[in-house]
Amino acid sequence: MQIGYARTSTTDQEAGLEAQERDLTAAGCAKLFAERVSSVAKRARLDAALDFVREGDTLTVTKPDRLARSVSDLLAIVARLEAKGVALRVLSMGGAEVDTRTPTGRLMLTMLGAVAEFERALILERQREGIAKAKAEGRYKGRAPTAQAKRPDVVKLIAEGVRPTEIAKRLGIGRASVYRVLAGTKDQATAA
Repeated sequence: MQIGYARTSTTDQEAGLEAQERDLTAAGCAKLFAERVSSVAKRARLDAALDFVREGDTLTVTKPDRLARSVSDLLAIVARLEAKGVALRVLSMGGAEVDTRTPTGRLMLTMLGAVAEFERALILERQREGIAKAKAEGRYKGRAPTAQAKRPDVVKLIAEGVRPTEIAKRLGIGRASVYRVLAGTKDQATAA
């Protein structure tokens, strides 16, 4: 049985996820596992797919970077699959496919994983350089603090008697952020 796995990093990439699902279905995948999560976060649907596959199955992905965050991560996933007697198939390789059932396929997958990891490192390096340049020019402000923007909501919910853990859940912020907002509110009150 062919099982497909699709992943995008953000909800803004809905079209990318749909394209992956379409390609995996066209490739013959009978079951799909899809998620919207960064590769560095816990990937619950990937874990579910890896638990689901059985001996003789093939886990299929469109590209290696949809599956793994690094070469070592990729090789660990391949080792986990091989221990279960499961092959890995990668579709989008410039018209060619990579299949880990062959020695050539395993070699190609390792090389492609290394190239993808190198490409990601270059992107991060360019991003850091851009941020450093923007800071030097006084144009970089960083990410807007999410919790501080929700200060009025936090204060309102506290006044209603809602506990900080519940506030964090309702507003989609961390519990520590709720406490920081509250501490900032108390500081402002004592300064006035």
